[in-house]
Amino acid sequence: MSTVVYEQREVRRARYAVAAVFAVHGAVTGSFATRVPWIQDHAGVSAGQLGLALAFPALGASLAMPLAGSVSHRFGARTALRALLALWTLALVLPALAPNLLTLCLALFVYGATAGMSDVAMNALGVEIENRLDKSIMSGLHGMWSAGALVGSAAGTLAAHLGADARLHHGLAATGLTVAGLVACTWVLDLQPAEDEDPPPRFALPPRSAVLIGAVGFCAVFAEGASLDWSAVYLRDELDSSAGLAAACTTGFTLTMAVARLAGDKVVDRFGAVRTVRVSGVLASLGGLLVVVGGHPAVAMTGFALMGLGIAVVVPLCFAAAGRAGSNPSLAIAGVATITYTSGLVAPSAIGGLAEATSLVVSFGLVTALACCLVVFARVLRAGDRDRPKISPASAAVPDRRS
Repeated sequence: MSTVVYEQREVRRARYAVAAVFAVHGAVTGSFATRVPWIQDHAGVSAGQLGLALAFPALGASLAMPLAGSVSHRFGARTALRALLALWTLALVLPALAPNLLTLCLALFVYGATAGMSDVAMNALGVEIENRLDKSIMSGLHGMWSAGALVGSAAGTLAAHLGADARLHHGLAATGLTVAGLVACTWVLDLQPAEDEDPPPRFALPPRSAVLIGAVGFCAVFAEGASLDWSAVYLRDELDSSAGLAAACTTGFTLTMAVARLAGDKVVDRFGAVRTVRVSGVLASLGGLLVVVGGHPAVAMTGFALMGLGIAVVVPLCFAAAGRAGSNPSLAIAGVATITYTSGLVAPSAIGGLAEATSLVVSFGLVTALACCLVVFARVLRAGDRDRPKISPASAAVPDRRS
């Protein structure tokens, strides 16, 4: 067997391994989200205190993500991902153990920090595999994350329905997901930095390219967070829908996102990142317009489904573009991830605050305006198109941050 054929088989195997890693990562999120009410009751916190505590995952992720490059440089990409993913899956048990607000905030800070570092590590490896295969895979990888989140949510919903103690549920889930993650990491690419490469600084500001790309991701994640948290409320309060129909709206939004991500790579390969995001922005804008002016549950549900379809591939393409946007891919990916995490943090509260001052209709007018920005600023993702020169394996795994 030729060396080239062997290397291609290794890369294809690594692709499936990283896809499994994405699914494991998503399953942790889905498992946690369904047991938040149990965690709130166990910690004895009010709704306002819970809102404060739920800001700590994003805070922990934002502070810790720049450290991922240093970990990869010291231990290599495979070992770093194996350790960071295991820390993330095991961190699932911490929030359910918290007996009060302070310990809950600390637990969620650790939960978010491990989530962010493993997120950067797996996306950096995904970009490198995409480079070697010379075709888009990032949308599909994020689709696997969504699929994992759906599976984790389904298991959590069943556990909640059965009245299971979240400490037991999350302990079992963390054990199983840790084992699955360790097995999957066995076959990811074992990238190592060059011998003459200086170690990256522990903290560094993201490059300008990451800020511009992250701004596009910010718009998409803002629309995602607003739709996930407020679509059901919108149908119930603005359109007088039943609780079941309102919940179905959120489910429909989630499913369109997952399906679009799983199918998105073929579209990206055919049309390129820029045109794909422009069309995605048009779909998301049309969806937002239907939500704002529709005035009927069926129209609003169609609008939310179109928004899910429109924004689904934007964040994966932002990560792909960041990984090709210069000599510091891991730093750029960390920068984009930080910006998108921030968007996910501010979106729900911003929508709620604007709705309190005006109405939810006005709030989703803002979401529609941000969706329009995807059309205008899609060109900054040109680094994600397939005609970009490839980066070396070492620089993909751990960049030289001297510049």
